[in-house]
Amino acid sequence: MTQAPSIIALESASKTYNGEQHTVLDNVTLSVPEREFLAIVGPSGSGKTTLLRLINRLTDPSSGTVSVEGKDIRGVDPITLRRRIGYVFQGVGLFPHMTVAENIAVTPRLLGFDRQRITARVDELIELVRLDGATYRDRFPHQLSGGERQRIGVARALAANPHIVLMDEPFGALDPLTREALSEDYRRLHDTLGLTTVMITHDMLEAVLLADRIAVLREGRLVAQGTPPSLMREEDDSFVKAMMQTPHRYAERLTALMEER
Repeated sequence: MTQAPSIIALESASKTYNGEQHTVLDNVTLSVPEREFLAIVGPSGSGKTTLLRLINRLTDPSSGTVSVEGKDIRGVDPITLRRRIGYVFQGVGLFPHMTVAENIAVTPRLLGFDRQRITARVDELIELVRLDGATYRDRFPHQLSGGERQRIGVARALAANPHIVLMDEPFGALDPLTREALSEDYRRLHDTLGLTTVMITHDMLEAVLLADRIAVLREGRLVAQGTPPSLMREEDDSFVKAMMQTPHRYAERLTALMEER
């Protein structure tokens, strides 16, 4: 089977601050094939968010290259680049003074969509994230639950038909039932729309269940990458093994608890 071409590629990418005194990312080489769902995992401070910021040029690498759709992003206007990439993060960041419809319409309006096209796109996206347009399009963010706000955040990220979506702990602040439902719905959208998704998560079970491939960062270095089953069989690297055993430990504890009852 021929592997899909890479739509995102980091080649020996490093990011340092204060000259070279503080290294956040250290010589990371990573390719993301088109339509892949990649989860980035690692401890706090391992460089996960910086890696996302490199992809949509919120920051530039100190050395090495970052390419999106075959082009070195340093030669691409950052605003144009970001309008082609959806971004979903834990805080959602909806504009509080705008309705749901107005929040979703921000990027299409900046791209020059006409009013009829914007209205149609807003209605399509509200339905796509499993909300009722008649009920939600004129509500303000403070009138929504956390899960509803996060669904609108996903809808807004998809508004300009991006091929790439970046997600930074998108479901971390949600209650377990809402988190499970929304993560499953996003995976469905990823497959249906043919997206390429790069998601940061601290939840190893979420990474294992959602992602096609997992990349593990530690102290700014890419220490492992592979499919969830292959990484869960890791024996050589004790750090990676400990991380990937987390879902196993949850399952064992749950089994033991159920047997006690």
